[in-house]
Amino acid sequence: MFDFLFGLEAKRRGLSTKVPKGPLKNFLSVPFPEPNTPISEVPMLALDFETSGFNATTDHLLSIGHVEINQLSIKLASAEHYLLKSGIERAGDNVAIHQITELESQQGLSLENAIERLLNAMAGKVILVHYAKIEQTFLAAACKALYGYAPVFPIIDSLVVAKNRLDQRQAAYDPSNLRLTNLRDSYQLPAHYAHNALNDAVATGELLLAEIAHHHSRQKPLKHFLR
Repeated sequence: MFDFLFGLEAKRRGLSTKVPKGPLKNFLSVPFPEPNTPISEVPMLALDFETSGFNATTDHLLSIGHVEINQLSIKLASAEHYLLKSGIERAGDNVAIHQITELESQQGLSLENAIERLLNAMAGKVILVHYAKIEQTFLAAACKALYGYAPVFPIIDSLVVAKNRLDQRQAAYDPSNLRLTNLRDSYQLPAHYAHNALNDAVATGELLLAEIAHHHSRQKPLKHFLR
């Protein structure tokens, strides 16, 4: 992971010379945290996307939620949650899952404004997600559409952190144990309202803090947590 983060930092510097002036270039102008930084000192942004499906090419971002974590403390005052104009009609199942109506969506932010807001929040932080593929692919697709390039950034995936821990036991386990809700239950964390981007971002932050408190030293370097 040490080489990975240094490689990512090199990619950040190289990419920052190519992208046009604007939000992505501003984001790439800020260095990533050092790989040997104790996890307790790493600035993080817990992030969650709600989407219309799983394919970043054909589906759409519906909402974004994020909250800062500093010194292993969730800063609720920093919490942000915003809806996006998707340009699609809401199917009944979609409304039932995400509780986002077509009217609410049409009153949301444009993709350009939402991504600029998100990149500003991400700058200089390690991104924390649960199952990184959604956030990675949808953010890459959005940035390519807006700026011509996909961003690079360091990620902690709470699903991978838990999986690595369970794999070390060398005992079989049910893959469903890695779901956000089930992992939270294993630490007796309170139930949360899922499929809301901000709620899921906060829930992911709480899960990582529980994982660290029970299984890791606060002085453990960032490089051991990176995806």
